Amino acid sequence: MTYQNYSLEQLQKIDAAHHLHPFTDHKELRGLGSRMIARAKGPFIYDSEGKEILDAMAGLWCVNVGYGRDELAEVAYEQMKQLPFYNSFFKCTTPPATLLAKKIAEIAPANINQVFFGSSGSESNDTALRLVRHYWSLEGKPQKNRIISRNMAYHGSTVAGTSLGGMEHMHGQLGGAVPNIVHVMMPYAFELALPGESDQDFGIRAARAVEDAILEAGPDNVAAFIGEPIQGAGGVKIPPASYWPEIQRICRKYDVLLMLDEVITGYGRTGEWFAAQSMGIEADTITTAKALTSGYQPLSALLVGDRIAATLVEKGGEFYHGYTYSGHPVACAVALRNLEIIEREGMIERVRSDTGPYFGEQLQKRVAGHPLVGEVRTFGLLGAIEIVSDRATRARFEPSGSAAVVVRDHAIANGLMMRATGDTMILSPPLIWTRETIDLACDRIARALDLAAADLGRK
Repeated sequence: MTYQNYSLEQLQKIDAAHHLHPFTDHKELRGLGSRMIARAKGPFIYDSEGKEILDAMAGLWCVNVGYGRDELAEVAYEQMKQLPFYNSFFKCTTPPATLLAKKIAEIAPANINQVFFGSSGSESNDTALRLVRHYWSLEGKPQKNRIISRNMAYHGSTVAGTSLGGMEHMHGQLGGAVPNIVHVMMPYAFELALPGESDQDFGIRAARAVEDAILEAGPDNVAAFIGEPIQGAGGVKIPPASYWPEIQRICRKYDVLLMLDEVITGYGRTGEWFAAQSMGIEADTITTAKALTSGYQPLSALLVGDRIAATLVEKGGEFYHGYTYSGHPVACAVALRNLEIIEREGMIERVRSDTGPYFGEQLQKRVAGHPLVGEVRTFGLLGAIEIVSDRATRARFEPSGSAAVVVRDHAIANGLMMRATGDTMILSPPLIWTRETIDLACDRIARALDLAAADLGRK
């Protein structure tokens, strides 16, 4: 029996009886009932009742090539028939994993030529943590194991990923984090800039919080700094242009490795293959997942810089780390074809020169002046809308995050899937969006803001 034989009410009852969702208040959800997303095509998703919704989140930051790509289904089918699975242990590998590693090395920054596969961004960040600490041990400096991260960073939901991340509500449920990980201020000028402080000066100050943490611990004890080029799940926090060059200078000065988390920004979203290229960052590791397959298969890839790779190969012996599905042949075959589609259809160039700039212009023109909006910011096809109760003072609604949920619910009801994170609305659309799609999204955002303003008494 297929799901079409079940009513929405039946599916919701089964879901409530058996399915624990991620990041969910289960009592609340079971009172409301889950929305059943049943199919998707291009930039749209459709629920079980046939409602069409423009997906402004690319699934969960990942469906860069859009939905319904038959050739991705076909390449998965062909690979499943030929070799549905084999592992990368026992001195073995498969052709898709081999060729995908080569392709990623070709599109990665010049100092990166090695790849370690997993199944998720969380796994990839676990691997990065293990690898960085192992590197310093191999170099005779096992005490150099402290990792500096940032407040509101998101690096996954495993124990190590949660520890690396800077979300206090997640730490509160962890019951004990991985030791020797500290967090410093984030480059979030909207809330943290001082009165009259320029973006340039704020970016330098935020970066120097990392330097202060290095000096407090002692450079001989600090292994690495980890950061998302743009903090995604924390609210699309885009740092000033001065921030990353100063971070780079600091890391080099104190011989601290630089770990980038590009699980959200990787594979075209910023107008280059990687945000490292968009922002001129030379990293020692780059964590990727999500858009590597456009979400059609679970796969992650940790990109490893030459410095770490050389030590691992020459001095490391056996690296006691890996996953059953590292380099899964079906996932790798899909990833190869996904990257081919992105390249063949010129998606990255379009984001860089057309849709990315248009996205920013239209949000500024049609959304930024709304009474509920304190700021709009974009980079490529990433966007954030700050929800405020007073534009002049940037005061928020109470309780925190309550108003953004109202906006979100109106957006979904009016056919736009948009996410609320705290007091910020965030957007991460598929790279297939056109100017027409962007116009449609702006219409629906403006409508959602108007309806929310009426509900919140700010009409």
